[in-house]
Amino acid sequence: MGTSVFYFVATFSVIFSLMVIFSKNPVHSVLYLILTFFTFTVHYILLNAQFLAVVNFIVYMGAIMVLFLFVLMLLNLNKDNEPLKSNMVKIVGVIAGCCLVVTLVGSLKATAISDPVVLKNPNLGLLKNLGKELFGPFMLPFELSSILLLTAMVGAVLLTKKEKA
Repeated sequence: MGTSVFYFVATFSVIFSLMVIFSKNPVHSVLYLILTFFTFTVHYILLNAQFLAVVNFIVYMGAIMVLFLFVLMLLNLNKDNEPLKSNMVKIVGVIAGCCLVVTLVGSLKATAISDPVVLKNPNLGLLKNLGKELFGPFMLPFELSSILLLTAMVGAVLLTKKEKA
């Protein structure tokens, strides 16, 4: 059952990611990217990594993709104001595409000869275990990073605050 769900969701992942690339409308590309991230969330759930699934769902799908969508809608991208690409950019794109194909072929050959990975601890991605690690031996770095983020947030508010004349 789990393997069939994996292949079903993986097929949708590939289809939606290809739609991101080949879609002519940038807003549609962002919407397909949101669907691609949703399929990644399903993959994380299948891998028993609930924390990564929740973070992917909230942070990437909820915040970053909505931000991308609003930026694209504000930019109002049209064919009229799109600059023409030089031949050098096209050549670099072809070289990058060839490098991607070589990497994919190499990784497929490597997976054909490797053994499947079996987790020694099936409770590895559970939130309970992550909480025990964060608030156990890593409590000081966790709290220091929260203080650093709070300081950055206060600094950003102070930098954007207008002074009274």
